[in-house]
Amino acid sequence: MSQERRNKQVARGPKPPTDYRPLMRKGAIFGAIAVLVLIAWYFAMYRPSHKLDAFAKCLTQNKAHMYGAFWCPHCQDQKEKFEASFEYVNYTECGIQGARGITQQCKDAGIQRFPTWFFADNEKREAVLSLEDLSQKTGCSLP
Repeated sequence: MSQERRNKQVARGPKPPTDYRPLMRKGAIFGAIAVLVLIAWYFAMYRPSHKLDAFAKCLTQNKAHMYGAFWCPHCQDQKEKFEASFEYVNYTECGIQGARGITQQCKDAGIQRFPTWFFADNEKREAVLSLEDLSQKTGCSLP
């Protein structure tokens, strides 16, 4: 730095201390907005996908049981009706990885088509069932 610039700097006086309060306030506002966006995202995306949890648990309690295979498109359609709540449905996977055969457990149960539903009264239905049909058959109420 040249002597002339140093002299001008000294003539101007010392720098005033930097006030970080406005910057901190902006950061706090930004942080609060980010938290609110995350909370809104959680309730918009996560919670609705679990609205059928109680229904799926009720099906299991009322002895409804689904047999299916991972390679079966109709089974995928049935699972999609439950969204994320399908994890609570009493389900047996009959497909064998790497083959189109079915497991011995499913052969023993007499499974020939997918999906197959068994109910507490020993009724067997080989079809994709609507949630309303499952509700009527088991007495479980839909949300």
